[in-house]
Amino acid sequence: MWVDQQEIEQLAIVVAGGDVDQFEKLYVRKVGARNSLKEFPNGDCLLFDSSTRQCRAYGARPRQCRTWPFWDSNTETPEAWRDTCEVCPGSGQGPLYQLEQIEAARAEIDV
Repeated sequence: MWVDQQEIEQLAIVVAGGDVDQFEKLYVRKVGARNSLKEFPNGDCLLFDSSTRQCRAYGARPRQCRTWPFWDSNTETPEAWRDTCEVCPGSGQGPLYQLEQIEAARAEIDV
C-alpha cells in the first residue's frame, strides 16, 4: 500500500502513539521514490490482523486502502469482481453504490 507523509503521520498516531520515526522503522519501506507499507510474506499488510480479518488502523487507513475494492484491477471485468469478493469478505456486501460513486472512488488513486 502506497503511503504519503501525511498518511504515515496519521497511522503513527494510531499505531505508535504518534512516534513517526518508530512507525516508519517498523511499518514503512522505500520503493524507488515512494513509501509503501511493509507486508507479510503472503502479501497482507503488516497492519492487517489475520485473526480478526481487520485493519489495526482502520480509521487512519491510507487513501489506497480507503478506495478498496474499487480499484481498476478489481472492477475491470465481472470475473475480476467475483475473485475480489472471494478473497475479501467485505466486498460485495453492504450498501450498493451508483456507478458515479464508484468512478469517483476509483479516480482517487490509480492502482
